[in-house]
Amino acid sequence: MRFRFLGTGTSVGVPQIGCACKTCTSTDPRDRRRRCGAYVACGDVAFLIDTPPEMREAVIEYGISKVDAVLLTHSHMDHVAGFDDIRRFNTINGEKKECDPSSPGANGRTWRIIGRPLVCHAMEETARQMHNIFPYISEKGGEHGLFRPQVVFDCSDVFTIGGENGASVERVKVEHGFDFPCCGYIVSPAKGGARLAYISDCHAIGSESLERLKGVDVLILDCLREREHPTHLSLSSALTYVEKINPKKAYFIHMCHDFTHAEWEARLSHTCVSPAWDGLEINLENEKETAS
Repeated sequence: MRFRFLGTGTSVGVPQIGCACKTCTSTDPRDRRRRCGAYVACGDVAFLIDTPPEMREAVIEYGISKVDAVLLTHSHMDHVAGFDDIRRFNTINGEKKECDPSSPGANGRTWRIIGRPLVCHAMEETARQMHNIFPYISEKGGEHGLFRPQVVFDCSDVFTIGGENGASVERVKVEHGFDFPCCGYIVSPAKGGARLAYISDCHAIGSESLERLKGVDVLILDCLREREHPTHLSLSSALTYVEKINPKKAYFIHMCHDFTHAEWEARLSHTCVSPAWDGLEINLENEKETAS
């Protein structure tokens, strides 16, 4: 299983508009933090976790062309604003069909692409919110071509993507503040192997979810800054959860501009935690985790 960070920054991104702080003006590429999203390749399948505003830029930069499903943690715009761009994967996954060159969408060709819907895994409330944000999404493409995302929502708490040669996923409820529905995911190969947990937005983790997370091989966790925040984990609270969950390795994401990457590394040097950066890829094989 391979996991790539598409973005590791807070909702306004880093650099932040109009800011001249040392992080926002840094020349270290690791200090450029897109909004949070991830790409997972496991066995025969690959999928996105969230669709942030810069998703299109990230998938092009990292050469991503295979997406079989989408997982959403919640519907805040810094996690879903790029959702419209998944229609490109409807096209990539679609089938070429012969048609009359004068028919809608053919544009004079003797064939057209019939898009294949993507399964979007999300909580029921998140699925309803997505239909309100993007009222044009449906299981079918546009009448005159693939101008809208084709999506089938699945609200199961535990599911498999791609059968026995794919990934097993379980949803983990977390508290994001102000009773806004939010979740994380635990992902592992369907045939067994290392377990990775992804929690991008979180203020608190309840006891039931905490028990399910304990002992994962890799933990990816929200850590906004050192100061307390009403909807995100601070450095001290994130480190407390890392200690309770006890992963082999942990990475912090959803970081603001309070620290440069080098400063984050120095602060975390005595722990099993590293600050993630955009483009970092983690390889998990036979319960062994390496980063490149």
